[in-house]
Amino acid sequence: MQKKQFDVAVLGGGPGGYPAAIRLAQGGKRVALIEEKEVGGTCLNRGCIPTKCLLSTVSLFRDINRAEVFGLKVEGVSADWAKMVTNKDEVVTKLLSGLQGLIRSNGVEIIKGRGKLVSAQEIEVAGENLLVQADDIILATGSEVKDLAAFPVDGKHIHSPTTLLELKKLPESIAIIGAGVIGCEFASMFAGLGVKVFLIEALSRILPLECESVSWAVTQGFQQDDIEILCNEMVDETEVQKKGVELRLKGGKVIHAPIVLSAVGRALNTEDIGLETVGVQTEKGVVITDDRMQTNIDTIWAIGDITARAMYAHAATHQGFVAADNILGHAAYMDYEAIPRAIFTKPEVGCVGMSLLEAKERGFTAKLGSFPFQALGRAQASFHTEGFAQIVIEEGTGRILGAQVVGTHAGDIVSELVVAISNELTIECLTESIHIHPTFTESCMEAAAIVQDAPLHFPKQMLHTVQKR
Repeated sequence: MQKKQFDVAVLGGGPGGYPAAIRLAQGGKRVALIEEKEVGGTCLNRGCIPTKCLLSTVSLFRDINRAEVFGLKVEGVSADWAKMVTNKDEVVTKLLSGLQGLIRSNGVEIIKGRGKLVSAQEIEVAGENLLVQADDIILATGSEVKDLAAFPVDGKHIHSPTTLLELKKLPESIAIIGAGVIGCEFASMFAGLGVKVFLIEALSRILPLECESVSWAVTQGFQQDDIEILCNEMVDETEVQKKGVELRLKGGKVIHAPIVLSAVGRALNTEDIGLETVGVQTEKGVVITDDRMQTNIDTIWAIGDITARAMYAHAATHQGFVAADNILGHAAYMDYEAIPRAIFTKPEVGCVGMSLLEAKERGFTAKLGSFPFQALGRAQASFHTEGFAQIVIEEGTGRILGAQVVGTHAGDIVSELVVAISNELTIECLTESIHIHPTFTESCMEAAAIVQDAPLHFPKQMLHTVQKR
């Protein structure tokens, strides 16, 4: 068996693995990046990028369809799904090519194949007759869509989020099982193209991991799109028929749709990668690490979805930087209090930190200020007035604990609050910072003023209506 020696071997080339490899190479380490499929992982190839490409087109299509609101007259507009899919594929291919070149330009050696730990400092690459030896190993194997026996994915009638991205033509309707982030994003996408959507959720509301104000705002947007939301419902029986799928719900309702999307979560890629052989500590498939991203084995580190701390591409990237910096001898620690999250629905969502309820449950004397986009100049000027920005602070200290933004550009707007929470800024830091007018980010300044009982563009006598979300 051929052997290759490196300073660090990174197992998995997704949004956690490849940034860690680049950081290490820039720090002078000889690095191997072992990846079974494509670098970029699920995010670039089967998740974040392709879905956002499609959602961006749908957003434009929505605006064109209400062109009269803007004083424009547009006729004969239709959606070309085949072209949208082609565009999506071209974007992914272009980014993938650029990423491969970027990794190699940093001196990282990409090794194609499935890697498996055989010792605390060795990875065997299946099919390559290769043993990679390294002083340190970073595990970044990620996750894949969860395949449930109750909803057997065939890529024709019952789809996973991955197979749905390869859909050849738009269906008349679609049933989506699971109203988490993935289910809601696909619901918003298809509804925007005129497809009838049935959204089924076992819990009492959609986006159940977000606060009620966010969930309710997205629910209202979905209702305007004629999405049929079925909460507190579970699929009792699934039957594939000639013209589609019949879903019988426990509540008695029967749904017929040409296709079904199973969006019920993700499975961690921790099986058969040698964790047990080496003695890496796990709990229910989750790799346990400290805040330096180190496992119980000194030479083995773990990042990304397999740590199950924050299953977002950007969180995996930061975890990769933390692990790399520690390997390079620079003390770095992971802080999970300021990891932002975005949901690219209509309306869009951007959140960071704690909600008001979470802050109170954690013992903070907390207060909330919320500013509606309807009172925002830029929102009115661009005819995108749905949504709000709200900020949670600790009373007395003014420390910013969390923020939730719903509406146009929410995922971008919330970044201002990420910086504030990461640096433990107080609410005065926001109100005393000059914001460009007119912009959507002014909503943060306005919410900050409201939480201090000093609203500028909102009637003070109406504060009680926006401080109980």
